[in-house]
Amino acid sequence: MSSLSRELVFLILQFLDEEKFKESVHKLEQESGFFFNMRYFEDMVTNGEWEELEKYLSGFTKVDDNRYSMKIFFEIRKQKYLEALDKRDRAKAVDILVKDLKVFAAFNEDLFKEITQLLTLDNFRDNEQLSKYGDTKSARGIMLAELKKLIEANPLFRDKLQFPTLKSSRLRTLINQSLNWQHQLCKNPRSNPDIKTLFVDHSCAQPNGARAPSPVTNHLMGAVPKTGGFPPLGAHGPFQPTPAALPTSLAGWMANPSPVPHPSASAGPIGLAAASNPGAHLKRPRTPPTNNPAMDYQTADSEHVLKRSRPFGVTDEANNLPVVYPNQSHGQSSYSTDDLPRNVVMTINPGSAVKSMDFHPGQQILLLVGTNVGDVMIYELPNHERIAIRNFKAWDLAQCSVALQATLANDYTASINRVVWSPDGNLFGVAYSKHIVHIYSYHGGDDLRNHLEIEAHAGSVNDLAFAYPNKQLCIVTCGGDGVIKVWDAVTGSKQHTFEGHEAPVYSVCPHHKESIQFIFSTATDGKIKAWLYDNMGSRVDYDAPGHSSTTMAYSADGTRLFSCGTNKEGESYLVEWNESEGAVKRTYHGLGKRSVGVVQFDTTKNRFLATGDEFMVKFWDMDNVNLLTSTDADGGLPASPSIRFNKEGILLAVSTSDNGIKILANSDGIRLLRTVESRTYDASRAASVAVAKAPAIGTFGSSNIMVGTSIGDRAAPVPAMVGLNNDSRSLADVKPRIVDESVEKSRIWKLTEINEPSQCRSLRLPDNLAAMRVSRLIYTNSGLAILALSSNAVHKLWKWQRNDRTAIGKATASIVPQLWQPASGILMTNDISDTNPEDAVSCFALSKNDSYVMSASGGKISLFNMMTFKTMTTFMPPPPAATYLAFHPQDNNIIAIGMEDSSIQIYNVRVDEVKTKLKGHQKRITGLAFSHVLNVLVSSGADSQLCVWNTDGWERQASKFLQIPSGRAAAPLADTRVQFHLDQIHLLAVHETQIAIYEAPKLECLKQWVPREANGPITHAAYSCDSQSIYVSFEDGSVGVLTATSLRLRCRILPAAYLPPNPSLRAYPLVVAAHPSDPNQFALGLSDGGVHVLEPLESEGKWGTSPPTENGAGPSTTSGVAGSDQPQR
Repeated sequence: MSSLSRELVFLILQFLDEEKFKESVHKLEQESGFFFNMRYFEDMVTNGEWEELEKYLSGFTKVDDNRYSMKIFFEIRKQKYLEALDKRDRAKAVDILVKDLKVFAAFNEDLFKEITQLLTLDNFRDNEQLSKYGDTKSARGIMLAELKKLIEANPLFRDKLQFPTLKSSRLRTLINQSLNWQHQLCKNPRSNPDIKTLFVDHSCAQPNGARAPSPVTNHLMGAVPKTGGFPPLGAHGPFQPTPAALPTSLAGWMANPSPVPHPSASAGPIGLAAASNPGAHLKRPRTPPTNNPAMDYQTADSEHVLKRSRPFGVTDEANNLPVVYPNQSHGQSSYSTDDLPRNVVMTINPGSAVKSMDFHPGQQILLLVGTNVGDVMIYELPNHERIAIRNFKAWDLAQCSVALQATLANDYTASINRVVWSPDGNLFGVAYSKHIVHIYSYHGGDDLRNHLEIEAHAGSVNDLAFAYPNKQLCIVTCGGDGVIKVWDAVTGSKQHTFEGHEAPVYSVCPHHKESIQFIFSTATDGKIKAWLYDNMGSRVDYDAPGHSSTTMAYSADGTRLFSCGTNKEGESYLVEWNESEGAVKRTYHGLGKRSVGVVQFDTTKNRFLATGDEFMVKFWDMDNVNLLTSTDADGGLPASPSIRFNKEGILLAVSTSDNGIKILANSDGIRLLRTVESRTYDASRAASVAVAKAPAIGTFGSSNIMVGTSIGDRAAPVPAMVGLNNDSRSLADVKPRIVDESVEKSRIWKLTEINEPSQCRSLRLPDNLAAMRVSRLIYTNSGLAILALSSNAVHKLWKWQRNDRTAIGKATASIVPQLWQPASGILMTNDISDTNPEDAVSCFALSKNDSYVMSASGGKISLFNMMTFKTMTTFMPPPPAATYLAFHPQDNNIIAIGMEDSSIQIYNVRVDEVKTKLKGHQKRITGLAFSHVLNVLVSSGADSQLCVWNTDGWERQASKFLQIPSGRAAAPLADTRVQFHLDQIHLLAVHETQIAIYEAPKLECLKQWVPREANGPITHAAYSCDSQSIYVSFEDGSVGVLTATSLRLRCRILPAAYLPPNPSLRAYPLVVAAHPSDPNQFALGLSDGGVHVLEPLESEGKWGTSPPTENGAGPSTTSGVAGSDQPQR
């Protein structure tokens, strides 16, 4: 049926309703299948009119259409059956069982048998799972709430739950306009024409010379508005499609969007018992406010439109489409801000600034992350574990263009502009700031494989998305060269090139309407264009609001288009578009003005919009222009954080100002993270993560439908991971990874011993300065350099150059770095006052952006510029001397200074003032660590004591002395170092006699590891950047690698593996520093002044294998993980 014919049916429905032809209204609703009247449906359920109810439903769906429909009919028939049993009408119950419920036996025979057995009970409530069944009225009410959510989630109802906005008596108005027009055509129009029929055209019979009345103002047919009609949604009539004979513009074919199927939306398990919490997983439909602008009508012609890939996090599932109930208002809102993920549950620390994120479409606890230094990594959130990482590197530099080779020769780094999963999760794409796009294939766990390297654009690749033109998976890219390109996702061949923008293209948004595939593109000059997959040029040319750099995204059901951006004046705009008119339909209020950057945004569940703006996350209801709510995620967000919802909208990833990512969750998200077992995901395993345990009775329907059946309470569904790549071709290197677990378990674990240089990669950094023992050592936060402080108060900085073919622009044992000095030749040398620097305690702390280092070697504290090595200022002359320095995580102007006299001074650099002085230790301070999750400072001293201080009022909350192992004697001034785990709750304490894990703020000792005496004392230890390992150095020159959760040694590196044989000089490591983004790289500062970088062999990839897990091993980290600054060494 054409769109106009469909609209005519709506006009007739309105007319019949106004004229009170109620039975005819519902008959036409059923026979046309265009509008599902939820109010009528509610009345039938409440009154138990089961036969009429099923007859009405039959106009929209049948039992076997999909899993939602199946569960709708099952719930209705089950309720009818239970009511018959409750009335002790056995004959009727048997009749229902045979005629209505037996059809479900074909899908689950066990379920049917259990239903049948209810006939043998005097009271079916004796069945344990039906014991909560109340009276008939309450049972119907619970079922109704469930049915409404199933209908809302059912794709067959997707465009049928809202009646279009119509002014009252719209059909009469159209007839009046037609009669006025006919009357104007009369040769002899009468002043008071007598209209007797509508069956033939009007004509005035007798001439009277009267002038025809003005059309519209004089209604020839009386319009008598009746009460009880379908009310309009707003003050305006529906948008009319722009007529277009040919698809030369988008307006003509964007006016009638098709519904998008959502096969992964959950229908929940089918069972006998009433839902104890019917709204737990399918949210309630809601009535839009009465001031809603009109919405375009939707066709029902297509139900099988391919899903699209979206680069902005638009979910592929819609189970919350607003529903309009004619002539009915509801007193309470049926959605809540509690549905929004606003609770901070963990923080992860990629180690560099986050540029882009994307949740896996099926395994929704996997987060893909891209950073400003070119790292791409995958995190498994429940375990707080980074399971895969790849650094930026041209896979085949020889095949790159001369321009790219020259660029990389000058600077071998690249930032990531976009990371995005393919719709089926088998691939993901990475768009870099330099020419290149990388496509990886993902096979579960840490199994990433290089698939395609494409030199896509001249300059930056600004955005990347997946699309399905011609049912073949393609990659859409755009760049700083002003061009959009389309690539085959299997072969990498170029399919299309679209030119026409006069500025760099900022983003792309592929989409489809019915059978028409197209791409929106936006440029930095504020131009928006649209392209078909042909060579005919752009079909649409819009101006973004405020000429802003804009991203575009559709709602999950593909029917509503939004954009968000910021212009050069710092003004930001979040709007909804009317596609048919190419005009802004709705502008949302509440965005701030910024001095730099572009506001980030995302959409979820057809309900909410979110932006990262003004150091917080802001949320809007799509149907309300006013700000709904906001959250600062407990602080620490940048001005415009990157944000990303997972598919269900129950988790939200938000980037932080300290190069971390906070994970926010609602109650369902928290439940998901707690329920998912800690395991590695393989492509050969089940395609999705179970939100709850599988139903008790079995599976209803085929495996690809994924509808569980149970006689028990309706449980959370197992969301299906639907493969959307309908491309019949196969990826050559996409193969399932099969693991024989019985073989894996049968392997006998053995400690890895590394005692030869050939068994690892090691590099002693070049040094032409005086060789003095290394007192402190740290990687820069970017991972590009290593900074050491020697005992003679001189700093040394090694930088990895990016000027040759093999350089990767990061610290590595494979390439020799340069001992860097500025052109002036000056050295960063601390003030030493009257002290002997060899006897002094050295300390330093590095600013988050690697621009400044604060340092002391027994004298004044100095602040150095890391670029020029110039001393910016000095302060706090001894006594007492500073022995440890730490920047406050939220304010770089506040530093905690541990002193020789055992005090801790909280110092404000900006105003040169000591805010407070903390006293609690008996000996000098040897370690400081902040937790921005707990808002505490933990200090450690040479007295082997740990203290916890609240950073709000600086009161001492707890203190505890280390448990020195029996038989071990500690040196009188042995250092105790502290470092927080990524979760910012568990604390690593390092002492020469032990490694211990404590839980802050109460300082409960969870685990302790005491090395064998043959190794000598522990000299230092540090967490790896992902907190999964602990690197421990010993006085005998060896290094141990512990598994952090269990404190079990898994690898031992002996001195012979990295030190040359020299019997006359015994060198051993004094300090250990872990790379900020590579969990398997660390550096050692030695007693002979040397600095060594160590990495495992590329063929091994990591240091040894973890010992078998013991029950209860390791501290619990389920409370979440959070990023932490690197500890000073």
